[in-house]
Amino acid sequence: MRIPFFSPPAEFAVERLTPEDARHLSAIHREDFVRPWSGGEFEALLSQQAVFGFGAWQVGHRAEPPAGFVLARLAAGEGEILTIAVARAWRRHGLGRELMEAVLRHLHGERAEALFLEVDETNQPAIALYRRLGFDEVARRPAYYDKPDAAKTAALVMRRDLR
Repeated sequence: MRIPFFSPPAEFAVERLTPEDARHLSAIHREDFVRPWSGGEFEALLSQQAVFGFGAWQVGHRAEPPAGFVLARLAAGEGEILTIAVARAWRRHGLGRELMEAVLRHLHGERAEALFLEVDETNQPAIALYRRLGFDEVARRPAYYDKPDAAKTAALVMRRDLR
């Protein structure tokens, strides 16, 4: 008789990113973006005072690359998501929502008024997540994102009021 083996779901901790984490972020970013950011670009961003971010690590595995991350900026009372990515192997585990909620908590503590982001109009899972988190579409940027086949898609600009 064969007994199926089920491993328990992984537990994750969402922690603040540091410039030292930059080397791990590019590999995840590469999975979704035609022009991924380099480790040096992530390090430069994370070194800026206005930029902050969070990573999702499996509990007990902080020395390994995160399963996902989000980078944001706060300026003049408004937050902006610069980029968010979850490794393909860890999608559909709620990490995108956990990362976004970490940003929202941070911005609430900073008394920010709003959070903006841009999302590819074809990324329906992300759009659905952002809508569940209270974001509304406020603008559209035509031909904003490059696709591997040289096509271009629009970016939806979304906003969530924080007050």
